[in-house]
Amino acid sequence: MNRDSEPPSAPASELAPASGGELPAVAPAPTLVVDALGKRYEDTLALRELSFTVPPGEVLGLVGPNGAGKTTTLRTIAGVLPIQSGRVTVCGHDVAKEAEAAKRQLGWVPDDPEPFDTLTVEEHLEFTAELYRVEGWRARADELLARFELEEKRHALGGELSRGMRQKLAFSCTWLSRPRLVLLDEPLSGLDPRGIRSAKLAIRELAAAGTSVLLSSHLLELIEELADRLLILDRGACIFLGTLDEARTNLAPGESLEEIFFAATEPRPVPVDEKAPAAAAETLEEAAEDEVRG
Repeated sequence: MNRDSEPPSAPASELAPASGGELPAVAPAPTLVVDALGKRYEDTLALRELSFTVPPGEVLGLVGPNGAGKTTTLRTIAGVLPIQSGRVTVCGHDVAKEAEAAKRQLGWVPDDPEPFDTLTVEEHLEFTAELYRVEGWRARADELLARFELEEKRHALGGELSRGMRQKLAFSCTWLSRPRLVLLDEPLSGLDPRGIRSAKLAIRELAAAGTSVLLSSHLLELIEELADRLLILDRGACIFLGTLDEARTNLAPGESLEEIFFAATEPRPVPVDEKAPAAAAETLEEAAEDEVRG
């Protein structure tokens, strides 16, 4: 991956302690910064001044009921949906103003990947390597094809792949460029047990190597297993952000993530500025799909 645009490290002289003591611990800059992100579909508020950060090597689990704004959040960070209000930066690059530089640092696996019908699996990897300027990509591509059990499908067309194979291809293309940030929307959909195990291991290894991961899933067991922190959304607003232990302390003492989820998202009065026709409130994801297509 091309990382030439990353800010240089400070000179050693600037980091040296003034009186010979140990260097102070400096927290790494967040890979992802979301600041007051807002999104509206006609009369429905999909995101309400959403703010959070993801530091290097962290897996942040994104959960919430249907229509909470999870997919809208991921698509906006990825640059698929335009930013209406607020700001998103990836590795210091503003997604709205420096789209190319930001996108070179991130990988995006949607909930239902749609590969090109007329490209083979191998050609998808070659296309990705060209797009992200990955040198010596073939050896890594072969490794990923083996890892995600796609070796026998390397010459299959995208339009011939099953749901699970499309998911594995999306993993392979995303992992190929070694992104600094990976966005995952229901990443286990369509995978068989062996594929699920491989995906979990691959996500853990990404984080261990310093990649930031924003993982959205309705599978609370997956979030509980992999996430370092939780971001719970409801009606486009952040209901909770913190560790699972903090969630147990503040939301549902001693309970499972399932009970924490229900405690955080229990029905409550709808603020006046969020009120909209019921049909609109139930079709936020359809509105997002239409915006992507149009």
